[in-house]
Amino acid sequence: MTINCKGKLLDLSTPKVMGILNVTPDSFYDGGLYKDESSIINQVETMRNDGATFIDVGGYSSRPGANFVSESEELNRVIPVIELIMRNFPETLVSVDTFRSHVAKESIKNGAALINDISAGKLDGNMISTIGQLGVPYIMMHMKGDPKTMQKHTDYNDLVKEINFYFAEQIAKAHKEQINDIIIDPGFGFAKTLEQNYELLNNLELLQLTDKPILAGVSRKSMIYKTLNTTSKNALNGTTALHMVALQKGAKILRVHDVKEAMECIALYNKLNAS
Repeated sequence: MTINCKGKLLDLSTPKVMGILNVTPDSFYDGGLYKDESSIINQVETMRNDGATFIDVGGYSSRPGANFVSESEELNRVIPVIELIMRNFPETLVSVDTFRSHVAKESIKNGAALINDISAGKLDGNMISTIGQLGVPYIMMHMKGDPKTMQKHTDYNDLVKEINFYFAEQIAKAHKEQINDIIIDPGFGFAKTLEQNYELLNNLELLQLTDKPILAGVSRKSMIYKTLNTTSKNALNGTTALHMVALQKGAKILRVHDVKEAMECIALYNKLNAS
């Protein structure tokens, strides 16, 4: 199971870690932490040293109820950060978390390696064709509505079946545009209740029907801290517990705030599999 990033085949048979770098003022956990060059460089260096394969840069908060951000503002947040990372760590595989095709195009132009789209092409009709033209890996996430409305769209007759159908449709569209390197993200916390998030995690292996690598993004989310009656800042232990479950259920990429701990989780998972 491989993807092609900047001409190099990346083997996902061994799980990898994607480190989160939010350059937004309002992300639920790290909003506003990385707003100057020094803090960004230090965080990227830390995540790389801790073992991150990807750095995921986001300029538009996708937390529930997130405020609208203009395309120009998103570009102003994201492009300088990509350029900064490329100047200091040119070998870094930068993923850009955006649902806008123009932001995706400019990001790849400035050195990003792949696009992480929370809407799987549903919020921008040009996104899938743009990714096809760019020839880069595409992460497509399951969501209904948009970040402002998604928690009003939590009605499902069969959660996992409907998510599989959603991906089948969007993957077919992507294949028509010659997109071969596709990663699916079930979208924990996006248009799902707390109970639905656990139902999804408990049945994550059923998403392997798509035959695409699965990315799991549960890091410090409300499904953890609300269950434990704590806060996102105190949700690292719960995050690690669910990371192990996600790996055992077939996840190939963990999208995380805490790279070191995720890498340790993967090391233990690999040891279990080797025994």
